[in-house]
Amino acid sequence: MKIAEVFYSVQGEGKLVGVPSVFVRTSGCNLRCVWCDTPYTSWAPEGVARTVESLVAEVMAFGARHVVVTGGEPLIAPEVVLLTSQLRARGMHITVETAGTVYAPVACDLMSISPKLANSTPTSDPKWGPVHERTRLRLEVLGQLLADYDYQLKFVVSDPADLGEIVSLISKLGASAEHVLLMPEGRSPEVLRERALWLVPLCLEHGFRYSPRVQVDIWGDRRGV
Repeated sequence: MKIAEVFYSVQGEGKLVGVPSVFVRTSGCNLRCVWCDTPYTSWAPEGVARTVESLVAEVMAFGARHVVVTGGEPLIAPEVVLLTSQLRARGMHITVETAGTVYAPVACDLMSISPKLANSTPTSDPKWGPVHERTRLRLEVLGQLLADYDYQLKFVVSDPADLGEIVSLISKLGASAEHVLLMPEGRSPEVLRERALWLVPLCLEHGFRYSPRVQVDIWGDRRGV
């Protein structure tokens, strides 16, 4: 597997925010979000080839209970099913972070799905703009993930107008509001705070959860945190 980084930190987003977790970040993605906060796993994939055995050993050495398999898009990693099954066999709680465009029968306790809204499309890129827009939403894959796993739907929101697309999508999926989390797009604490001022009221209006981005609030635009 091509791995960009492995590190120990607190979960910064979603239902398990604040939980000490080991992060295994795969490199490689089938999308190209214009605001991607890990471009070293998508636009210019970095990393080294690692065996599942070495990854499991490194994860277990931290002594944590939770592991987050993320990316990039981890569900396209060739041995992700084996990796997650080996981690489950050792008693780890597994979160998988995915855009929900591909399916793999991974071992997973929380499927953290971040469907990509229209705000993610790199419209000025002649190569990736059309590819991304065509593939960013796969309703049949999203439906299968929701049926097979405990899940959260985590949306990156750039503008209040994004709410129309979110409401339409969760209606099509038949998802309940309690599974929906909204978080502001941005790579600095200042931008997040500014957008939170209008995003929190929208969460209250629709019954959605607000998700902070603790890693950005604390460390800003840094990797490995």
